[in-house]
Amino acid sequence: MEFNFLAILVAAVVPMVLGFLWYNPAIFGKAWMRESGMTEEKMKSGNMGVIFGVSFLLAILLAFFLPTVTNHQMGAFSLVQGELGELPSYEAFMSDYKDEFRTFKHGAFHGALLGIFFVLPIMGTNGLFERKSWKHIFINVGYWTLTLAVMGAIVCGWR
Repeated sequence: MEFNFLAILVAAVVPMVLGFLWYNPAIFGKAWMRESGMTEEKMKSGNMGVIFGVSFLLAILLAFFLPTVTNHQMGAFSLVQGELGELPSYEAFMSDYKDEFRTFKHGAFHGALLGIFFVLPIMGTNGLFERKSWKHIFINVGYWTLTLAVMGAIVCGWR
């Protein structure tokens, strides 16, 4: 089992592209700014090179992790990482299942599940304690759910 590093790098660009669209004033940008308390002045105060650079590095980490969730073969691969090494049973399993469920659709499904069952509880809890509105929470969770679906599709289906 191997990682497709090109797919991981392409998937890491997805949060930037979708963020540019999602948080655009014509879509959810105005509502997000209002609900988060962000101002134009505050937006201009950050070092955008650092923000985008660190965001990209974090997106690479996320994309590197996604195959473990979207690709079922990764589960089988993780079983052979111990002292026993690669046994004939692993080779037989991989021979039987090959690239089963290695599709864009399957990856998008698991990415969306991550958004609903992982991102929503975390961001929802944070938002409640930060006294953010449900509108703010759902704008951010919606973005991450869509982003993880697209990233999952790429890392799972691209071969």
